[in-house]
Amino acid sequence: MTTDAMPQAVPAKRWMYVIPVAAIMYMLAYLDRNNVSVILPYMHGDLALSNADKGMVGGIFFVGYVFLQIPAAVLAQRWSARKTVVLLMIAWGLAAMLSGLVQSKTQFYIARLVLGFFEGGVWPAVLILLASWFPLRERARANALWMTCLPLSSILMAPLSGWMLDHASWRWVLVLQGIPPLLWAVVWWFAVADRPGQARWISRAEADHLERSIAGDEAAKPAAGGGSYLDAVKQRSVLVLIGVYFFWITGFYGFSLWLPSVIKELTHNGSSTEVGLLTAIPFTIALAAMIANAAWSDRTGKRRQAVAVPLVVGIAALLLGQAVDGAFPRMVLLCVTAAAVYAPYGPFWAIPGQLLRFEVVAVAMGLINALGNLGGFAGPYLVGWLTDTTGSSVTGFAVLAAFLAVAVALVTIGLRPRERGTRRTAAVAERV
Repeated sequence: MTTDAMPQAVPAKRWMYVIPVAAIMYMLAYLDRNNVSVILPYMHGDLALSNADKGMVGGIFFVGYVFLQIPAAVLAQRWSARKTVVLLMIAWGLAAMLSGLVQSKTQFYIARLVLGFFEGGVWPAVLILLASWFPLRERARANALWMTCLPLSSILMAPLSGWMLDHASWRWVLVLQGIPPLLWAVVWWFAVADRPGQARWISRAEADHLERSIAGDEAAKPAAGGGSYLDAVKQRSVLVLIGVYFFWITGFYGFSLWLPSVIKELTHNGSSTEVGLLTAIPFTIALAAMIANAAWSDRTGKRRQAVAVPLVVGIAALLLGQAVDGAFPRMVLLCVTAAAVYAPYGPFWAIPGQLLRFEVVAVAMGLINALGNLGGFAGPYLVGWLTDTTGSSVTGFAVLAAFLAVAVALVTIGLRPRERGTRRTAAVAERV
């Protein structure tokens, strides 16, 4: 069989085994960001949290999130992504349950910090796993299908959290929602393999073809200096990607954390179940946008445009949402904003693997995710603090739009292919 014909035989199986198991795993992790956004508007004075305090509860998670990014990425690459993730799943499940037992604002901050610490290593570890299973021509789609867990978690878990709040205290909601990761760790252990050659459910011919394809992708990439991690992270493209991710994620989480609060306002203090169900609508639109944008990115190879254009749409929707009246038009703009800030995920995370060789991409992606996700602290806290200071959320959302604008400028100008360099470097950059 020819090499060109093999991709047709290569498998639907890896899409059915690797992606769903990883997506459900991270959906359970993302639950810990969704549930607190639904819970905060209904704490009814518990722990005496101001809007700034609520922003801190949502944001301090990402301070802890920084620490294990690079260590977990290195462990996943040098040891085992499968084993790294299962250990982190057990630790974060226990931390999530403990967060429901806090008795003070300070304890809540600490619990969220610890939860973020254990969840922080999962994202880069799974990206390393996917890089061992999907060649570059499929990488954006693989990333996006895995990352559908983000809006999917909101679609499923926001209504569930709302319904649970109508029947139990917020403490019980947090405790009970910490149990599923412990159970899914067992599924993960038996279903996932680090690379095709280790999987029982894939043929030897298919595994060999995948590993040859991925090896060919690696050989076509420019060398990262002397091949050291320091050489990789000193590259201009990595620094630009850190900046893009930080400014994008500041807007992303600033919007996502406060979305249920905005919807509660639109419903004139509706029940938690009603708010949870309505919160799922923007994320359903976001799910479709993620998949469509990733497919377009893989088909055309236009990674930068697939990141920048949705963010421009998000900026416009965020600003218009503060200028219009009426629940329906504001809800429509919330849906557009959600789709816009989620759509870049697949194409963005295909860029590091396209620019960097496998031996250094682990640390680069860990660094991008670690420093970029500090925006997850900045965004929620800024909106809460500005809301307390000005008495309105308008200023906060305008600032989020400005952060997204900086991300657009960086990805458009900072990742533009340069004229200098080798032909190979220019060819790789042009595909971005």
